[in-house]
Amino acid sequence: MGILEKAVKKNRTTTIVYIILRVLVIAILVRAVILDRWDQVFCCTLALIAFMIPSFVEKRLKIELPSTLEIVVLLFIFASEILGEIGEFYNRIQYWDMMLHTINGFLMAAIGVALIDVFNKHPKINFSLSPFFVAFVAFCFSMTIGVLWEFGEFSADRYLGADMQKDTIVQSVNSWELESNGSNSPVKIDDISTTVITGTVHGKPAEITIDGYLDIGLNDTMEDMLVNLVGAFVFSVIAAFYIKGRGNGRGHMAGAFIPRMLTQEELEKISRKKSVEKEKIHAHIRS
Repeated sequence: MGILEKAVKKNRTTTIVYIILRVLVIAILVRAVILDRWDQVFCCTLALIAFMIPSFVEKRLKIELPSTLEIVVLLFIFASEILGEIGEFYNRIQYWDMMLHTINGFLMAAIGVALIDVFNKHPKINFSLSPFFVAFVAFCFSMTIGVLWEFGEFSADRYLGADMQKDTIVQSVNSWELESNGSNSPVKIDDISTTVITGTVHGKPAEITIDGYLDIGLNDTMEDMLVNLVGAFVFSVIAAFYIKGRGNGRGHMAGAFIPRMLTQEELEKISRKKSVEKEKIHAHIRS
């Protein structure tokens, strides 16, 4: 069963969102090919592949993704790859990158809770954690994913000539390298008004003057990690109370983001349903 058929059966809203985003990406892809923008073609192709990940995960891991989580994931992919990269929202909207990193921390914490919760409830695994320890592990999982992403950004900047860790112009620095007396105390330089950068731009000698000191990525990386921490912490706290109060009607917000492992009964029901559908198809072909 394809992703569209599965989405229709599960939730009409998810289907509509999926179709709209996919059509938009395909239209942008065609435009990029016409304009010979192969970097945009790559981003569109990556987005189209990423759109299929929720369906692939459900099928391979035998889990059910809540519709809310699936829609947020689809919108997140579109916001980062299409709006962020192709639409240049990272440059046009000041806090676009920070917003996405916050959402990423939130989503990764949800996935972390799901992974641990599956072990907690699995009948063949003697593994039991308190709700707050589950939340702590989920928080650590989310932060680890955030760190790995920053490693990826650093590698892209270092080896592929990208600038994913955006530069920041600052007016003060503390630098041990500028200490000329051999002391272990850093030199503090305030009110930096001008820095002259001499080098080559596109193979030609150039001299660029900026109003301050050019920080190459440190502030951006720390801000990304901080907002990732905020997103991870918020969901981890919500999830802890959700797990603690599960069964008495509380915590439905967290439940809308936490994938659920399908029971054996549900898997057998799905299998029987597929068999019936195949029989109908074969009967139609024979007739």
